[in-house]
Amino acid sequence: MVKFSKELEAQLIPEWKEAFVNYCLLKKQIKKIKISRKPKPASLYPIAHHPDFGRSLFDPVRNLARTFSDKLFSSSEKPEIIQVRRRNGSENGDDVEEIYQTELVQLFSEEDEVKVFFARLDEELNKVNQFHKSKETEFVGRGEILKKQLDILAELKQILSDRKKRNLSGSNSHRSYSSSARNSDFSAGSPGELSETQSETSRTDEIIEALERNGVSFINSATRTKTKGGKPKMSLRVDIPDAVAGADGGGARSIATATSVLWEELVNNPRSGGGDFINRKKIQCAEKMIRKAFVELYRGLGLLKTYSSLNMIAFTKILKKFDKVSGQQASSSYLKVVKRSQFTSSDKVVRLMDEVESIFTKHFANNDRKKAMKFLRPHQQKDSHMVTFFVGLFTGCFVSLFSIYIILAHLSGIFTSGAQVSYMETVYPVFSVFALLSLHMFMYGCNLFMWKSTRINYTFIFEFSPTTALRYRDAFLMGTTFMTAVVGAMVIHLILRAAGFSASQVDTIPGILLLIFICVLICPFDTFYRPTRFCFIRILRNIVCSPFYKVLMVDFFMADQLTSQIPLLRHLESTACYFMAQSFRTHEYNTCKNGRIYRELAYLISFSPYFWRAMQCIRRWWDESNTDHLVNMGKYVSAMVAAGVRITYARESTNLWLTAVLVSSVVATLYQLYWDFVKDWGLLNPKSKNPWLRDDLVLKNKNIYYLSIALNLVLRVAWIETIVRFRVNHVQSHLLDFLLASLEVIRRGHWNFYRVENEHLNNVGHFRAVKTVPLPFRDMDSDH
Repeated sequence: MVKFSKELEAQLIPEWKEAFVNYCLLKKQIKKIKISRKPKPASLYPIAHHPDFGRSLFDPVRNLARTFSDKLFSSSEKPEIIQVRRRNGSENGDDVEEIYQTELVQLFSEEDEVKVFFARLDEELNKVNQFHKSKETEFVGRGEILKKQLDILAELKQILSDRKKRNLSGSNSHRSYSSSARNSDFSAGSPGELSETQSETSRTDEIIEALERNGVSFINSATRTKTKGGKPKMSLRVDIPDAVAGADGGGARSIATATSVLWEELVNNPRSGGGDFINRKKIQCAEKMIRKAFVELYRGLGLLKTYSSLNMIAFTKILKKFDKVSGQQASSSYLKVVKRSQFTSSDKVVRLMDEVESIFTKHFANNDRKKAMKFLRPHQQKDSHMVTFFVGLFTGCFVSLFSIYIILAHLSGIFTSGAQVSYMETVYPVFSVFALLSLHMFMYGCNLFMWKSTRINYTFIFEFSPTTALRYRDAFLMGTTFMTAVVGAMVIHLILRAAGFSASQVDTIPGILLLIFICVLICPFDTFYRPTRFCFIRILRNIVCSPFYKVLMVDFFMADQLTSQIPLLRHLESTACYFMAQSFRTHEYNTCKNGRIYRELAYLISFSPYFWRAMQCIRRWWDESNTDHLVNMGKYVSAMVAAGVRITYARESTNLWLTAVLVSSVVATLYQLYWDFVKDWGLLNPKSKNPWLRDDLVLKNKNIYYLSIALNLVLRVAWIETIVRFRVNHVQSHLLDFLLASLEVIRRGHWNFYRVENEHLNNVGHFRAVKTVPLPFRDMDSDH
């Protein structure tokens, strides 16, 4: 049987952990009560404190009276052992906080410990009530705002529909009038032309009146100014943020929606070309935003309902333990107070959930409740045993094929013979790309496993859909599948070379493998984790076009991964040049290596990940006005300079460039280490209760954090190898480069855990468990 403390730890909401009942603390206090009730040995009693000392002849009479009173009350009503008083605390606006305080009516043998227990129990009850009330007020207010937004949207959709009908009827009447006018002897304006201005003005007034009924005010609404065409100006704004226009699997986030859009063409240009399409598109974006906001509201209400039920169970369990230890029946009296308290007696959450369900079903699901529930209560993916089976199968295949490859490579002398240089220059880079990619996927699977084990809500942090988010078993399956395919292709390549096939035919195998990978990545069919693949492509697009898109957590997190995969990008460059130049037919690998464009592209490829990341920092500074992002940009600029200097030093090994490498690399490394430990991980706080760490730690063993700091420090200075150059021959040089690239991928996977952990703790500190969705309709005065 699982202990309730572990069950509570597994079910509570991680971001609201501090607001839950501190069950473990109360349990420790009950243990103290239990220890204080244990009788002391008789030999330790002094005479004055002996159990029989001081007894009078009237004690049997008192005991008999106590027994009689107990029987009397047991038949009717038991006396109150404790008394819980409720008083009003400090006032917050119009609300008055209710504070509960327990007083002991009867004396306990361990009275001090019992007083401490009930004092802490009162603190926990007051904490739960206050948090529940604050969240309930927040969600109820958000619900009222959403209903008003929905009313505005419904009015606009109705007005657009009516306007479309009028336009159709007006165009028909205009055509009939024109045909009759051609047969008449006089020329006159059509009725449509004569009343066009009046009809547009009436439609404008209709729109403004409809919106004002829903609480949307306008600047100078009493004396609305008019344009040259005689139509009043509107000040209603429809905000379509970048993150919304590209949400839900898909639509492209337009650069035009990078800022708030004035809905002027709805009134000012009702007949302009494409005006109806623009209006419909904006209404669709606004509808998508409101729908997403309703989903998040419903999710928050569900979390608050879970919060209430778990805390009620916790109070019940801990009071039963107290009754068992103290031998008294205090739980019934206190539970009556708990059941009357705000977090259990209030039904606002349940009623609002029912209202949201009905609204969502009516407006967003065409009265199909089953469809609405798919949005409001998405089903979590179930772990499949087949995935675990295939992970084990492909892992075994990988180990077997890799052993075979080592044997064949040794027999063919690839890693020992100088004649096999072409293999390392042409075929090996392609296989290295897949090996590094598979290693990164394996590290990401380890990250997912650790985040799940430590209850870090990574799906909320990255804003992943809970129904399609990648799980650690899926990541392991993808990594083992890639590695098995790659090693299998390497084995086939060596076998065909040994069998005497022409090198021009055999060397196309890596290219075929790369082509298959690209086809699987862009495959439009719903197979091979299509949501994950398309999400990956979409994030890459956002990274490349960093300045033009709002930067989300998942965007800059993926960009940081690319900064650790520069060797992979360099291998892709050489592979693309090798196959596009058809060097696999002539085996002249120096054609690409000695080309001027190829050598210049090495700088561009090495700079690109740092440049993209720096552009993201600029965009975040522009959006948030936080100068820390500009300081963070300096880190990537310094890394860009250090990378360029190291490339130049590899080609021109002079003392001047050696000095430049030392200076630029030391500055960049110190910059990166400071940002890793202090900003990204939140460590090295000298005032923390955990020396040189931080106050809140997810992992219980503090030594792991110190080891992680040392490991990150060692792996960050791997660039020293470019100066010392521990190389014996050409083949070992490539193997050492691959080893260093693999260590950087491992360092990045190690960095990922602590980066997301720190982000999770920031959410916990602000009790952020539900996303705040921006709303489309707002008053212009709200900007001031």
